[in-house]
Amino acid sequence: MVDSSVVLVTGAGGVGRAVVERLRTQEIPVRVMVRRDDERAAGLRALGAEVVLGDLTDPESVAAALDGIGQMYFAMPVSPDHLLAATVVATVAREHGKLNALVGMSQMTVSQMTAISTAESHQQRLHWLAEQVLNWSGLPVVHIRPTSFLDSPLFTALLARSIRDNGTIALPFGTGSTSPVAVADVVRVVATVLRDPAEHIGSVYELTGPRSVTMQEMAEEFSRALGRPVSYVDVPLEWWRAEVLAKVGLPPHIEQHIVTMARLHQENRYDRASDDIMRVTGEPAQTIEEFVAARRDFYLG
Repeated sequence: MVDSSVVLVTGAGGVGRAVVERLRTQEIPVRVMVRRDDERAAGLRALGAEVVLGDLTDPESVAAALDGIGQMYFAMPVSPDHLLAATVVATVAREHGKLNALVGMSQMTVSQMTAISTAESHQQRLHWLAEQVLNWSGLPVVHIRPTSFLDSPLFTALLARSIRDNGTIALPFGTGSTSPVAVADVVRVVATVLRDPAEHIGSVYELTGPRSVTMQEMAEEFSRALGRPVSYVDVPLEWWRAEVLAKVGLPPHIEQHIVTMARLHQENRYDRASDDIMRVTGEPAQTIEEFVAARRDFYLG
């Protein structure tokens, strides 16, 4: 262990960047590993973060990034390299690091998985395996398992289009319920743990919205937030994949992950709710209505 308050952040887009912003507002020193020295890196420097170039699958650059680090936030975009990166981080941190905490971004679906379950996406399987590797490493680990993000295109760009066109939420979720969580709430949990990790070591935090809702109830929350009628239309999964998702042009690994998420919604695997956000931060998670109301112009165009 080291007496260091410097936090290493990886995967500094989306949640990671917001974690950097929150830590810097609290005057916590942050080092960020990025793959390219581009405009995003410049923006991180503008926040007061130290930026280093590296690759989570490259042991030498991981070792260099860990030098003098007390806490690490491990995350990366949806990628077939997720397990490799987690394994490199775990082995390098054991040999070269002196971490007080390693906070790993996972997925809540892992909570329902076993060593031989096969219904999940390739990405979800990689998250399950990565958690095993981090646990076996003996490092001081905290697992963060958010459910689907309210900020994802699934609940933002794709829904905005159908709401503007015909006042509907058109998704292939069947009769399943869901409890999506706002990125801002996940960031509050991650930053709280990184700031003072001792009491959190060994914990698994499952992060959801304040309650699980049916898709009809979600539509009602959208209606109240937007001040116009919004209804839910269940569409066939394969049609949605071909006519909506395929047109986005996603890599096969990511598309397979999203399609599986939709199928798991149909199977009611996202009907979960946790109060971990309130327990860790002292503040409740945002409701769907609050999230949408704050972005009214975006949804209505």
